[in-house]
Amino acid sequence: MTAPAFASTFSAAVLSKAAGISLMIFDVDGVLTDGGLFYGEDGEAFKRFNALDGHGIKMMQQFGTAAAIITARQSPYVLRRARDLGIAHVFQGVHDKRQAFEQLLQHTGLSASACGYLGDDVIDLPVLTRVGFKACVANGHREVKVRSDYVTQASGGNGAVREVCDLVLAAQGHYEAALAPYLA
Repeated sequence: MTAPAFASTFSAAVLSKAAGISLMIFDVDGVLTDGGLFYGEDGEAFKRFNALDGHGIKMMQQFGTAAAIITARQSPYVLRRARDLGIAHVFQGVHDKRQAFEQLLQHTGLSASACGYLGDDVIDLPVLTRVGFKACVANGHREVKVRSDYVTQASGGNGAVREVCDLVLAAQGHYEAALAPYLA
C-alpha cells in the first residue's frame, strides 16, 4: 500500500516512530480540549471536545492502535467522552502522570517505546520523555515542543488530536483503508 500524499509532509524519522506504537495516550485540557474551562452556576466545569478529533481516535483504534487518557483534572465529562470513543484506559485526577503511566504499562503489558503521547504542558513531560513517539500541540509550552518528535499544525481542541491520529494511521499504512468506507 502506498503512503497517502500528505504523509510526505512528515519526516521519515517521525513516520518511523509513529509506525512503532500500539497505544496513543492523550492529555485532556489543552489537547482534547482547547484548555478553556466554562463554569456553571454550581461551580461545575464544562469542557468542549472536537468532533474531528473524536472520529480520528475511533478510526485509529479501528486499525489497531489503542487510545488512553491521562489527565490531572477530574471530570465526569471526560469519562463520558472516553466512553463515547471506546477509550478503555482513563486516568483522571493524576498529578504525577508518571505513576499513572506505569500503571497503564502494567495493565496493557506494553513497553514505553510502544506508546505515543500527545501533550501540551510541562506536567506532561514525565510521560512524554519516556514514550516512543512524542507529540505536542501547536499552542503547547515551548519545553514540551522542544522535546517532541512532532508538533502539530492545529492547536489543542481544534484538530490537533485528529492530525496525530491521521499521522499514526499513515505511518502504519492504514490511512487509505480508514478513508475507503467514506469514498465508496
